[in-house]
Amino acid sequence: MESGLTLTNDMRLVLGLVAFTMAMFVFDRIRADLVALVVLVVLGVTGLVAPEEIFSGFSGNAVISIMATMVLGAGLDRTGALNRLAGWLLRRGHGIEQRLMLMTTAIAGLNSSFMQNPSVMALYLPVASRLSTRTGMALSRLLLPLAAAIVMGAALTMVGNSPLILLNDLLVSANNNLPSGMATLEPLSMFAPAPVGLALLVGSLLYFRFYGNRKLAEEETGGENATPSSTEGYFARTYGLDGDVYELAVTADSPLVGMTLGEAENLHDAPVLLALKTGNDTRLAPPADMRIWVGSVLGVMGRRQQVADFAQNHFLRMSSRLRNLGDLFNPARAGISEAVVPPTSTFIGKTAREMRLRQRLGISLLAINRDKQVIREDVRSVPLRAGDMLVFHSFWQDLAQAARSRDFAVVTDYPKGEQRPHKFKIAMAIFAFTILVALFARLPVSLILMTGVAGMLLAGVLKMDEAYAAINWKTVFLTACLIPLGWAMDSSGAAAWVAGNTLDRLPEGTPPWVLQIVVALLTTGFSLVISHVGATIVMVPIAINLALAVGGDPTAFALVTALSASNNFMTASNPVISMITGPAGYTSRQLWRVGGPLSLLYSAIAVTVVNLMFWGR
Repeated sequence: MESGLTLTNDMRLVLGLVAFTMAMFVFDRIRADLVALVVLVVLGVTGLVAPEEIFSGFSGNAVISIMATMVLGAGLDRTGALNRLAGWLLRRGHGIEQRLMLMTTAIAGLNSSFMQNPSVMALYLPVASRLSTRTGMALSRLLLPLAAAIVMGAALTMVGNSPLILLNDLLVSANNNLPSGMATLEPLSMFAPAPVGLALLVGSLLYFRFYGNRKLAEEETGGENATPSSTEGYFARTYGLDGDVYELAVTADSPLVGMTLGEAENLHDAPVLLALKTGNDTRLAPPADMRIWVGSVLGVMGRRQQVADFAQNHFLRMSSRLRNLGDLFNPARAGISEAVVPPTSTFIGKTAREMRLRQRLGISLLAINRDKQVIREDVRSVPLRAGDMLVFHSFWQDLAQAARSRDFAVVTDYPKGEQRPHKFKIAMAIFAFTILVALFARLPVSLILMTGVAGMLLAGVLKMDEAYAAINWKTVFLTACLIPLGWAMDSSGAAAWVAGNTLDRLPEGTPPWVLQIVVALLTTGFSLVISHVGATIVMVPIAINLALAVGGDPTAFALVTALSASNNFMTASNPVISMITGPAGYTSRQLWRVGGPLSLLYSAIAVTVVNLMFWGR
């Protein structure tokens, strides 16, 4: 390839689409999946990708594999495998912090090699919460090492994260534009990146053992993030949700008669209203439009004096004995929980009032923890953001039902309904069989994973509707729509043009491994501001053309790029990091101080091990 490649109109259009995509992702004015759809349509209308191929991304191996890993992960979760794991870790750890942290992060890293990173993080948040509660270990000391292990452990297989799943499809499509006589690029096998993943996982464990944990301990502000043994004490200190639950009977003289619950909540010094009994209708998290009448009983939470003053001012009879509502507040049935809003949630930008959380889901929103600021005033009118920590009160069964939507990830460990522990052995057998077939059979990984999905559905580990609910359709749609952009980067010559101009600006005779470091750092930089899927699709064609220009191995360059797309421990553009920022109370300063050096270590390990793997090829 020569660096003086002429810039054509097709190249300009493709590079313009890349710039548009990156700008939209950075400024977040338009939803990422809508941006991807616009790009897909433009590619088809302009003929940059043939109309008959424009929707091929939806049926590609990458998208099918992503869907399958999500469903397999949901199947394992449904059997209570993670609850068993938390108990096992507590028994084996013997309360020793270093041992618990090492075992938890190592096993989470291994789990992430067969499941999507955000799914693994969602499963481990309650595990981490339980470990923190039982041991008194600060969540901030546990969650970042856990997230790092999950990200790094994903490199153990080709299905651990979206960039690696995409890589094989991008390698195959690159064959259409290779120079004549060039050997065909072969897809990588299921466990091809295992040496890199193992080195990264060990590097992460050692980093936090000898450096990262010390930095996190220095950043702790008086143990703010430590979860005490008393759940009530934790919520009282963190959110001001202190006090006990009382019953308030409404008398004929009360001004509350005829009011809606929402109007009563807005009264001055009103305690937290959690339940309402009117006649035979008894509800926890009653809807805001439910009316209060003579003889109604309110279930409220607050300090005794606050509740007593409210009762006196509004002619209510106060009782600390829960004669009418005791069953509703049984800790085995209901309680307070915390949940974090992931970047893919449909809750983002909406208020609790607009979503009618109490009426639709049976959940009361009590408070929002946003950037270490606790919002309690008129909390139901606050638009939600990604990373918000929400404080709920609900029946556990309702919480479990609502959590299936994946609009929030529950951090609190709570009794979950609809578990199928009797299917545990069957699920593990199907999962083990799937992995063995992937090791020895010469079949597409997507087909093997879907075989495992079919097995779990037939065995009753999951129901079909649960499988649909387990799939994050936004991720699927985003990936399928952006894949053709990678094809256009290659087929238009835009990737070759960018590679040639990059080489022109580097000293002549630059070794391939130095170029790999440049590619790794550039891809990491992209991943800080755009999605890891977008960074992969843009950078892999460029990396392949750079390799061809300097006589390097295109597959090695492409693998370094796909690995680097997940190398982000500092910003919320990494979905795993966005999920832990709220629960642990991390600041941007903390993430950069601890995550920055870890990212540099990640790049060094990835480039070194990939070069050792491809030595002499």
